[in-house]
Amino acid sequence: MTTEPLTDPRPLIGARIAIVYDGLFPWSIGGIERWYRALAEGLVEAGASVTYVTRLQWDEPPDLDGIDVVAVRGPRDIYHPDGRRRADQPVRYAGGVLTWLLRNRNSFDALQLANFPYFTLLAARAALAGTKRPMLVDWFEVWPPPYWAEYGGPIIGRFGYLIQELCIRLTPRALVFWDHTADRLRAHGLRTQPIVLPGLLRDAQEPIRAHWERSAGPPTVFFSGRHIRDKGVTLLPEALRIARTQIPDLRMVIAGEGVQTALVKSMVAALELTDCVDFVGKLTDAELFQRIADSTCVAVPSIREGYGLAAVEANAHGTPAIVTDGPENAAVGHMVDGRNGYVVSPTSAAVAEGIIKAVHAGNELRRTTVAEYARMTAENGMRHSIQQVVTIYAELLGRDTSGTATRPRRSPHEAARVGD
Repeated sequence: MTTEPLTDPRPLIGARIAIVYDGLFPWSIGGIERWYRALAEGLVEAGASVTYVTRLQWDEPPDLDGIDVVAVRGPRDIYHPDGRRRADQPVRYAGGVLTWLLRNRNSFDALQLANFPYFTLLAARAALAGTKRPMLVDWFEVWPPPYWAEYGGPIIGRFGYLIQELCIRLTPRALVFWDHTADRLRAHGLRTQPIVLPGLLRDAQEPIRAHWERSAGPPTVFFSGRHIRDKGVTLLPEALRIARTQIPDLRMVIAGEGVQTALVKSMVAALELTDCVDFVGKLTDAELFQRIADSTCVAVPSIREGYGLAAVEANAHGTPAIVTDGPENAAVGHMVDGRNGYVVSPTSAAVAEGIIKAVHAGNELRRTTVAEYARMTAENGMRHSIQQVVTIYAELLGRDTSGTATRPRRSPHEAARVGD
């Protein structure tokens, strides 16, 4: 399949595409939600009509230009207090998706969904059985057995792993965002060749250049994310204490909340750091981006990140990131050590060392961060991924660049790349 940009800006005129995911940005905030919202808008710009099938997340129905939002049954609260997904949520949501797809499977020409929650993929395959309707599956993560056991325990973890393996084998066309995920899919039995999309980086724009030099004030470390074990937030108080032995005026801002918020606050108090740590809770996008831009560095001490949006957003604002090298932390894939931040071991002492390096590097590190982000965006920007998905749909649905129907022309090699 060709990946060159289509010459016609609206090659999908008349195409009907359904996107299925249980979160919709900005009612749900995360990297996947941002991707599907941007993709839906990009498909509309390409001429398609888009139906976004999700769960109820609002009091007033969304009014999105060109996007028909459908909320199927399922609980509003999808997480336990410790950050794990509720066991009933994916089953109830998948049931709603199955019902909707069975009732409406003649109202769309193609379907796209995320690999997780897995039961949705199973529901989609069941609903589309006997049809030749194309289905694209975005695989953001593939968990190995040890992580499943750690996440869900020996019984539930084993069950989750087996469901993941089944979903891999039932995936007709897989889209991924880095080679590591593609390699894992092949190793776990994917029957077709995964398509590696360029990435999810926002385009580098002029405002980034304004942040080559951060605002005046004491050096500041910023963290944003759910306060759960996977995010490594409990590493931060001790990291700050260690770093302040060399940088006495260092401060920390912790955004977000979760089951570990009280624990982290107690750790801060026990270390007598209350006066130099600000807990700011949930932030709007504007507040979040301003905090990032004003910080010396952003800490991403996660055990697991499917893509690493926190590191990407930091670099997008000229702010270096301190990323831990956990085996499931995909944020490492965005890092060039010493140019846009530092990759460190998942310990408080190592995080502190990375913070100290970032503070001492000063505006020179911010300059190389901006340059590195611009370089990566040129190759791995979200708009390139959206354009490639548009190209995939145009060929799968038998359209040429003028937006008219035509017989697809693909070599056997090209057909294999899209899983035919």
